[in-house]
Amino acid sequence: MSFNIASPDAPIESQPTIGLIGMGAMGKMYANQFTKAGWKKIHVCDLPTKYESLKQEYATVPGVTVFKDGHGVARSSDFMIYSVEAEFIERVVAEYGPSTKLNAIVAGQTSVKAPEKSAFENYLPADAQIVSCHSLHGPTVSTLGQPLILIKHRASDRSLHMVEDILRSFGSRYVYMSYEEHDRATANTQAVTHAAFLSMGSAWASDQIYPWEHGLYIGGMETVKVNLTLRIYSNAWHVYAGLAILNPKAREQINQYARSATELYKLMVVAGTPSNPDVHGAGNKNGGERASTSEIDAERERKLRERIYWARQVVFGDRKGRRPILLSQELLDQFSLGQVPPNNDNGSSPSSCSRYRPNSHLSLLAMVDCWAKLGIQPFEDLSFAATPLFRLFLGVAEYLFLSQELLDCAIHSAIHETWHKSNDLEFVLAARGWSQCVNFGSFDVYKMRFAETRAFFEGRFEEVGVLGSQMIKAVMDSEMEREESESGEQSD
Repeated sequence: MSFNIASPDAPIESQPTIGLIGMGAMGKMYANQFTKAGWKKIHVCDLPTKYESLKQEYATVPGVTVFKDGHGVARSSDFMIYSVEAEFIERVVAEYGPSTKLNAIVAGQTSVKAPEKSAFENYLPADAQIVSCHSLHGPTVSTLGQPLILIKHRASDRSLHMVEDILRSFGSRYVYMSYEEHDRATANTQAVTHAAFLSMGSAWASDQIYPWEHGLYIGGMETVKVNLTLRIYSNAWHVYAGLAILNPKAREQINQYARSATELYKLMVVAGTPSNPDVHGAGNKNGGERASTSEIDAERERKLRERIYWARQVVFGDRKGRRPILLSQELLDQFSLGQVPPNNDNGSSPSSCSRYRPNSHLSLLAMVDCWAKLGIQPFEDLSFAATPLFRLFLGVAEYLFLSQELLDCAIHSAIHETWHKSNDLEFVLAARGWSQCVNFGSFDVYKMRFAETRAFFEGRFEEVGVLGSQMIKAVMDSEMEREESESGEQSD
């Protein structure tokens, strides 16, 4: 190859040929971005059974040539991306890797890089340059400003610069990592958030209820939970299965998330022994008095508060003056699927506890507890590897844990309220179920479990897709303004 500067504005004979093997949602998003940017030689393929339909779909799209299989794409492409699930990456590269064009640059768009690295090293020709990538967002999210990880594994600086030139039109923010750093960062920013949303969806499906339609879990922080849970289930199951099953770090975090949810729930519902030595349990042979219900509740609340405050200190204790991600619950109220309670009639601003029906926020408590138990500092990954989902869920957790009023409301509700206890139980069972599913290492089991829950939400995805996209854009715009402001302050 002799492309000094790769540009879509260059004459067609001076442009590199860009190849895509795999035309699922992300493959099509990449193809469309390349076409929009003006690249004129884009070679694509999917499964041979999809050749005719794919050819018809792109018949009028300028610059795109559809091939029957990956051999044609591999032999003709100067820069080629394998956009297939991590589960199948070894098989696909083993089949088409030997056809790779001499000195071509090869990348993978898998969410888990360990299998991809192994496949590339084992099946690509020795002359192939490996500069991999991963856009840390879904296919329906704007690429502008989003992190795009680049991995220079076996390549020259010149090859890396060519990849940068080709992908520049995405408007994404380049983040440079190794394969190993990628898998650790994606586990930290995606594993627990995915587990939380999957568990919430499974819990609601088990209860056979859309809580926002019954005045439950609406407005403010609940808006993020509901919109992003439905957003997760509107996507393809394999987007999440590969990360969970094939990334050892992710599996470890999902297991701890289930343990954290279980242990916190036990603290909420299991009667403990009061710490006061002068109060003995019923039937004590020393003749002591029976511990009162209020004393038992107080002891449970003390233990729960102690653990939650510990987790808060570990995760949020050293924020170094960082501004919160979410500015207000009022911003999120705009995207609520349920009817948000009105403000007080007298015009005064109600407390968050009085306006929104308090609940335990077990999904958020378990997430922060999980990070604390594993020693994960989520803000370290926020600046370079955060997906929109992670940023939003971290923002909600931050909002809850840094508001003494909201956190105390959640703790009090967890001990004294009963209306959400059955919901919390279903959530714990769901979290444990997903943990077991991941430990089985079976994609088939994962797919069946996902599909079962997804079926419950069919018919709701279009509505929530619009609201969810608007919510993500609003919060991300606010985040970009915040980061630019903080960057400006640091440079002064």
